[in-house]
Amino acid sequence: MTSSDYVAFDYSDKKKGGADLRQETFALTRRLFIQLVRRPSTLVAGVLQPLIWLVLFGALFSKAPDSLLPGGISYGRFLGAGVIVFTAFSGALNAGLPVMFDREFGFLNRLLVAPLSSRSSIIFASVIYITSISLLQSIAIMGTAFFLGYGWPGFAGLLLVLLTLLLLVFAVTALSLGLAFALPGHIELIAVIFVVNLPLLFASTALAPISYMPAWLGWLAAVNPLTFAIEPIRAAYGGTLDLGLVILHAPYGDVTGYGCLSILIALSLGLFLLISPLLNRKLA
Repeated sequence: MTSSDYVAFDYSDKKKGGADLRQETFALTRRLFIQLVRRPSTLVAGVLQPLIWLVLFGALFSKAPDSLLPGGISYGRFLGAGVIVFTAFSGALNAGLPVMFDREFGFLNRLLVAPLSSRSSIIFASVIYITSISLLQSIAIMGTAFFLGYGWPGFAGLLLVLLTLLLLVFAVTALSLGLAFALPGHIELIAVIFVVNLPLLFASTALAPISYMPAWLGWLAAVNPLTFAIEPIRAAYGGTLDLGLVILHAPYGDVTGYGCLSILIALSLGLFLLISPLLNRKLA
């Protein structure tokens, strides 16, 4: 066999491995969607709850003075970005639950002894599934906000919304999957979700600007990852889109749209690098 034969064999082997990885990822992702179709209550509740928040909170502050919020925007429009981000965040934080249940019911052990070309397909399937659900929920919220008169971002604004949500979902999904392998059971994971969920919401700019917060809460909101996702989306609804403008007046200084996106990118990469050793060890 000549050296060119070795090269051709290596290339075809890698190509086959890539095809197997795509096939395995598709099959595992399809399994998660089949579970969703059989039990759609999770998706329905995940869409209805933020819609109720948007409608009720928007109505509660509908008669607030124009000077209440920066730029004189309505509270419903201000709240919309917060609800979109919180919905995506909550969905991504739950990403580890299907993996945890697979661990407890023994299905994950069956996958680990199966002749998979790459066990990374287990992780890829979870990321694709959670990302798809989060985007679907967010679009439903954006549509409802539009019909309530809170506006709709233009084409560039919509791309910014999707990019921001993708970065946030990737980061939080990585964290949730890491917890799914690090914690002993689903009770502990659900407890973490309950403890983290609402405090991060209230300690962000989802419900109020930093200027209305006590100093200590303003500092928490200014370093909260949700804030760095909320403000770009809020800017996407502001008409003229310029990421070079300051969109967050934090206690430590002003942050531009590019700054918020850079922080989300660093957070996503950092969390994936942080949990990679754990995932490699658990899936080995």
